[in-house]
Amino acid sequence: QVLFTGSFNVHLTLTLTGPLDHDHDHHEDQVHHNANPDRCDGIEFDAIAPDEKGHTFFFKGDHLWNGFNGPAQVSSAFFRELDDYHHLGHVDAAFRMHNSEENGKHDHIYFFLDDKVFSYYNHSLEEGYPKDIQLDFPGVPSHLDAAVECPKGECNSDSVLFFKGEEVYNYDIATQLVKERQWAHLPNCTSAFRWLEQYYCFHGHNFTRFHPVSGEVNGVYPKDSRHYFMRCPNFGHGGEAKVPKCSEVTLDAITSDDSGKTYAFTGHNYMRLDTHRDGKHTFPIARTWKEVTNGVDAVFSYSDKIYIIKGDQVYIYKSAAPSTLIEGYPKSLNEELGIEGPVNAAFVCKDHHIVHIIQGQMMKDIDLSATPRVVAREASLPISGIEAGMCGPDGVKLYVGSEYYHYESPGVLALSRMLQEPKNVTPDMMGCVE
Repeated sequence: QVLFTGSFNVHLTLTLTGPLDHDHDHHEDQVHHNANPDRCDGIEFDAIAPDEKGHTFFFKGDHLWNGFNGPAQVSSAFFRELDDYHHLGHVDAAFRMHNSEENGKHDHIYFFLDDKVFSYYNHSLEEGYPKDIQLDFPGVPSHLDAAVECPKGECNSDSVLFFKGEEVYNYDIATQLVKERQWAHLPNCTSAFRWLEQYYCFHGHNFTRFHPVSGEVNGVYPKDSRHYFMRCPNFGHGGEAKVPKCSEVTLDAITSDDSGKTYAFTGHNYMRLDTHRDGKHTFPIARTWKEVTNGVDAVFSYSDKIYIIKGDQVYIYKSAAPSTLIEGYPKSLNEELGIEGPVNAAFVCKDHHIVHIIQGQMMKDIDLSATPRVVAREASLPISGIEAGMCGPDGVKLYVGSEYYHYESPGVLALSRMLQEPKNVTPDMMGCVE
């Protein structure tokens, strides 16, 4: 499942995952179903929630959309018991539970309807459900408008935010305590969605991004959801790009920061690769690192910062969101690292201070903890045409086109004289197709 938010020229566009409901014969006797709605008409969603596999469902009436692309389908094709228990044809709110302390509830989807709650896992209703909301979530009102999970680190503890009118109820999962507050500046949310550590309140066909603790809204909102959360004719920036074959994938750079976020860069866009629970998504590089407007040559992470190299310039950003350019940057490669450009690839291994810079078939090691920074070692490599590189828990990967070379460590790479057999980029790595 991939959300297309920019023309990631050799990467991914919207794909639909999960079971396709091609055969509707078993629903024909359910006369209460409405004609298939079209979310590109600008509708207001009843609820939005991902499942345990990262497939995001958008609910409207008795229909849903599986993913960010594709037609509406009958909700009971995915969550059958919803029809068995009620025929009102909608849900009030939904969220995916994040409960790090209790695996028996973690990743379950909770649906709310009137004063009842339904708990699903693997698209099956859990035994004992539906229940009264008060039994599972004491202090949370009935007839909700929206709900969204908020893990510890983004909220003070693993929590759920419930919305009803202007009231917001912060429910602490461990203590079952509820804090009620009013965020009058936020529109009344008819659905809410946590996506890539950001929080979105949907209202009408628009959305507003907000901070889950303070409710603060930064930036220009509301925005039309059809530009961002679905693929619609005459909306967004995606054109007609298709999911490429893995043999077509190339990278300009790849890195993983200290928090485990992994970024792959191609052209003017980047993709998060660590977000299997939310799908893989592409964005313009300048959306996150706004001063970098013309692509990248190499990127590496070190000491809670991301170093972006373009031409003979180095941009250094704080890794924590929002990415902020360090004062005084960009600086020249010579001033920052003691080398001249261009750079083909760069990587740092976790808990190490050496950045390994690849220029052509040479690897230059620079100690980032030293002053001044100078090339401490050089090694000739057996690989030509290296375009990107990263050091991870399983060693070093060097990318050449749609193939990569794997080495146990930078030291093994530096001593290598024989060209080993390359491996192919896989769908699991990049979200491409075979």
